[in-house]
Amino acid sequence: MPQATFRISRGDSATHSEFKDYAVEISEGMVVLDAVHLVQMVHAPDLAARWNCKAGKCGSCSAEINGMPRLMCMTRLSDLDLSVPVKIEPMKTFRRIKDLVTDVSWNFRVKEKIKKFKPRPADNADGTWNMAQRDVDRVQEFRKCIECFLCQDVCHVLRDHQKHDEFIGPRFIMWNAALEMHPLDTDDRLKELKDDNGLGYCNITKCCTKVCPEHIAITDNAIIPMKERVVDRYYDPLGWLWSKATGT
Repeated sequence: MPQATFRISRGDSATHSEFKDYAVEISEGMVVLDAVHLVQMVHAPDLAARWNCKAGKCGSCSAEINGMPRLMCMTRLSDLDLSVPVKIEPMKTFRRIKDLVTDVSWNFRVKEKIKKFKPRPADNADGTWNMAQRDVDRVQEFRKCIECFLCQDVCHVLRDHQKHDEFIGPRFIMWNAALEMHPLDTDDRLKELKDDNGLGYCNITKCCTKVCPEHIAITDNAIIPMKERVVDRYYDPLGWLWSKATGT
């Protein structure tokens, strides 16, 4: 069987790590996660790697493959140049725990701070609501998110500038958008997006959209609409005068 070399980052921190090469026998249809499992089975049983479904739906096996944030289970070896070592690293935006496993708990703490869904009173006596289908369709795309956090990993505000205390990242701007655009939600999150969550840091490079395994148009359908809503409310002079005059 043909072999390929996998250059895997080993260690328990950014300063205590090194790349080690492992030769693995490969076969048709294999993905990177298969190769990692073979490395664990044959060469390094102590290699730490997170995974679960192996079907691209749990978001657990996020890593950086040849410098690109990707899911290991959805990256086919046939799509890679196997004449050179395949480089596998943990996500760089988050603290490494060991080898390919990173601590992504920051994301869940961010999500807890966002105002929860707050529906308006029911429209009908039986406790149901009336909604236009186009309003329902608008937020369905965001529900495909598997929280792999690849968009958070590739975002330069978090990755290069470490603005974790000031910026919630594309995943949670999208979560705000899913709530703000929901036809039943009545809460208001725009002030927090502007003042506390760093919406202005995003310069819409679309890098988050590029790496999304669910092909969600994060930038066009979530981030830009949220920026437009903030601008309309807080920076449009006519809107500002109207709110002052009406108290709304």
